[in-house]
Amino acid sequence: MKKSIQVSLVACLMIYNQMTYCQVGIGTTTPANSAALEISSTTQGLLPPRMTYTHRNAITGPIAGLMIWCSNCGPNGEMQLFNGTSWTNMIGGPATPPPPPGLGDEYEGGIIFYIFQSGDPGYVAGETHELISTLEDQGLAQWGCHGSGIGGTSFDIGTGQANTNIILAGCSTPGIAARICDELVYNGFSDWYLPSNNELTLLCQNQALVGGFTEVSYWNSTEHNIDNAYTVYFLNCGNGFGYHELKGGTRAVRAIRTF
Repeated sequence: MKKSIQVSLVACLMIYNQMTYCQVGIGTTTPANSAALEISSTTQGLLPPRMTYTHRNAITGPIAGLMIWCSNCGPNGEMQLFNGTSWTNMIGGPATPPPPPGLGDEYEGGIIFYIFQSGDPGYVAGETHELISTLEDQGLAQWGCHGSGIGGTSFDIGTGQANTNIILAGCSTPGIAARICDELVYNGFSDWYLPSNNELTLLCQNQALVGGFTEVSYWNSTEHNIDNAYTVYFLNCGNGFGYHELKGGTRAVRAIRTF
């Protein structure tokens, strides 16, 4: 089959200077007069380029009539056609985007472990926003600045980034948990932070979705007082209030980000 295709194409090229039109037949030696390309088979089909929604959107200058198979569009993938203005399905309706990512999915640098709910800070009706964890720990570190009050940190979901910024502004010690997360570049993303107490509790409760936890006690970005900050004990996720331990102690660090 491949040899006959190559012969047909070579023949077309050899006589290009004498002809302005050439037909190619695959599985047939007599393509229809009106067809530039005819494929004949009772056991095989035509396989278009297969790509993800992101790859499709990265096509530069798509031309009307361009056709692809979007592998992650809709529930099971979808054949799509560019009509010169937008991508459509094969009956002319709007192309189906991929379903929103769900809990446990790998997405934008890590694993989704929580999807914002109504009432959460940062929740926007009609939009999907998630908390995403790295796939492994970022090592062991101190919380930092034992004996110094930082102030202004929160327990709440959606406040881990603000907490991290507050810690970094008030504690210049290198290598502390918040700084490790802030300086992390992981799977192409650099907006990681040390989770708040309630964010880390959610990660603890959904740890089976993420995995890679090697310790039992993890720092979060919620301060208790000048000497102590909160941790979450991953063998007992508790009721969301966590434990407070000496800031100078060494505990595990796991960074998260928000989408």
